[in-house]
Amino acid sequence: MVTFYTKDNCGLTTAHSQNNAIWISAVNPTEKETRYLLYELNVPEAFYNDIEDIDERPRIEFEDGWCLIIMRMPLKTNDERLPYSTAPLGVMFKDDVFVSLCFTDNDLIEDFVQYSQKKRILPDGHFDLVLRLLISTSIWFQKYLKQINQLIKSAEDNLEKSIRNEDLQALLQIEKCLVFFITSIKGNEMLFYRIRNLKGYRETFDPELIEDVEIELRQAQDTTNIYSDILTGTMDAYASVISNNLNVIMKRLTSISIILMIPTLIASFYGMNVPNGLQENNHGLWIIALVSFFISVVGVLLFKKKNLF
Repeated sequence: MVTFYTKDNCGLTTAHSQNNAIWISAVNPTEKETRYLLYELNVPEAFYNDIEDIDERPRIEFEDGWCLIIMRMPLKTNDERLPYSTAPLGVMFKDDVFVSLCFTDNDLIEDFVQYSQKKRILPDGHFDLVLRLLISTSIWFQKYLKQINQLIKSAEDNLEKSIRNEDLQALLQIEKCLVFFITSIKGNEMLFYRIRNLKGYRETFDPELIEDVEIELRQAQDTTNIYSDILTGTMDAYASVISNNLNVIMKRLTSISIILMIPTLIASFYGMNVPNGLQENNHGLWIIALVSFFISVVGVLLFKKKNLF
């Protein structure tokens, strides 16, 4: 879908055509919209293909007067194995044409437009709009991080009740999401530093906007690192608990085996077909049973004293 945006006193608003648009947003473009981008707006096909690559890293590139900027944005997926991921958001501009392109559905663009209307933000130039989109991606990273934190707490509550493989796998999936977040935020941060230091442009940037972008990126990165460290510590703790529980179980089974071996050993001696002194005794069976029971009780008490039960 291709949407045209213009600006007025209330911020960014939807335009009906390209004539008054300062921003053309393309999300999951159709074949017709792709032809419009490539052949009417003359967007470089190489730029288009780079943005289409789901694994494309954040970077800035210039070619034939066009500028390509690729940033990573967070996504909430329907995949239970990977509930949160990231995707590239590409921005291309030349002269009066400013195009954003993304091949995955997201809430970032619409939220950014609504926020601009709420705060009456009027982008001043292409790089100003790019920097504000960087702020928006950082804010969405932090929003999803709060949801991830709730998933971590839920998994911890389930593990406290009973340690199941499903709950441990849920923590592993969350850890994978955090790895994607950390990598993407670091890439966006490097991209921001490159934009900030561009010759011929750095003197025109709004210092307050530059500071806001840096603060939001740093906060998103710090929050992600904190949650990642907490999750790593949690998984290590439960791994130790599982190992300790296994040791306790094996210790108890070994103790039980030793106790059960005592009457078995005594019965084996007196069960041999040789004279043993009790073969003619009418109460021999009960004597052997009582002796076995007595020795077993003594063994249980000794093991109990040594905390082996």
